[in-house]
Amino acid sequence: MTAARYLSLAVPLAAAVAAARLERDRGARAAALLAFVAAAVGIAALNGAARRYGWYVFAPARGAYRGMPVDLWIGWAALWGPVPVLLRRVLPLPLALGLLLWVDVVAMPALHPLVRLGPHWLVGEVVGLFAVALPAQLLGRFCADRRHLRARTLLQVALFTALLLWFVPSVAFELGDGSWARLTALPPSVALVVAQVALLVATPALTAVREFAARGGGTPYPWDPPGRLVTTGPYAYLANPMQLSAVALVLLTALVTRSVTLLLAAGAGVAFSAAVARPHEKYDLDTRYGEASRAYRQQVRDWWPRWRPYPSRSPAVLWLDDDCGPCAATWRFLARRHPVGLRIRPAGEHPRVLWRARYTGDGGHEERGVAAVARALEHLHLGWAVVGWALRLPGVTWLAQLVTDAMIAPPHPVTPRGGPCPTPSNACSTGPSRRSVSTASPASRRVPSPPPQG
Repeated sequence: MTAARYLSLAVPLAAAVAAARLERDRGARAAALLAFVAAAVGIAALNGAARRYGWYVFAPARGAYRGMPVDLWIGWAALWGPVPVLLRRVLPLPLALGLLLWVDVVAMPALHPLVRLGPHWLVGEVVGLFAVALPAQLLGRFCADRRHLRARTLLQVALFTALLLWFVPSVAFELGDGSWARLTALPPSVALVVAQVALLVATPALTAVREFAARGGGTPYPWDPPGRLVTTGPYAYLANPMQLSAVALVLLTALVTRSVTLLLAAGAGVAFSAAVARPHEKYDLDTRYGEASRAYRQQVRDWWPRWRPYPSRSPAVLWLDDDCGPCAATWRFLARRHPVGLRIRPAGEHPRVLWRARYTGDGGHEERGVAAVARALEHLHLGWAVVGWALRLPGVTWLAQLVTDAMIAPPHPVTPRGGPCPTPSNACSTGPSRRSVSTASPASRRVPSPPPQG
């Protein structure tokens, strides 16, 4: 059994080292490391499912985590994660998955008595292949080749969420104190409050990830960064929104599960960020962006947010229909609070026909409807920015837009001044002063001009 454990670790690691020597690209090697982490976390979850459904169990052994020998775990993760990613040019994904299945089908019976197979162990193999190996391969391959930005961002979010909210606490409970039982024993009303607090704490991080992808064309993974300096969204207030949210979520989990070990893990995370990640990040940003990065870092702190946003390089524009009552009220609301780096202009001055409010940021980034107003809230102060970030969460934007269209301000065309009518109906005048199908009175159209920008 000792020889089997040794070979289960040595052979996959040797294959990973040999494959890494063939792959010279640093980004691809970093992507292979990410695939290894994804496979390791997934195999840990798969082991729990295997014990529950009787697919397989491991013989009692020293150096095990929840009944799984650590050396076998590491070797398995290396085989399912980095090796096929590093060999992706000669191993297409279907062929790689087929080979992984064949290796497991041959190796699992050969590892007896270290591995004791149940009658339906092949079901576990298929589940593991599609639920663990496939996502790990997609994540590693997409990051290595820097393609499918949205897919690799979503996969990274799923991995970091599982790592932060399940794997790290589970390890802390296994090695120290605390238990998931304290969380599952909460009354439903209390559990709902905890879930809402967790979502609020996670909102800056989720919005920051989206900002990286939408405005920078990159992901949170340090070796798959944005191609441009991102200073908008949560980054207009805080330099490390993801790290702050991560530490806060760990602290919340530690509080609910009463785990001192998890509290120490949160402290270790802060220390690692300050001593290791911060200098590396500063050097990388200064190298790539020079004075722009240094100016940003001088005004935006790592752990304590600004109250007013950091001004962007060029002002953003929010286009609102000044003939629409709710839109005019929104205009007045924003203008009274002196937004930073935002101009508000009548939709009739836009060169195209607009059906909803539109936000245009630097670099040509655009948002429409509720998302556009949520973007504008980020230009006020931290309190309203948090509201804007929450409105831009996946699913929340859709629901808010649905309610707005049904009950507040349904979409309606606003034509450019002097431009053609969007439809050949009598509802639209061809005169240059007619900009909307709205029939609001002239008095309702009086809205204040935007104030000078701060």
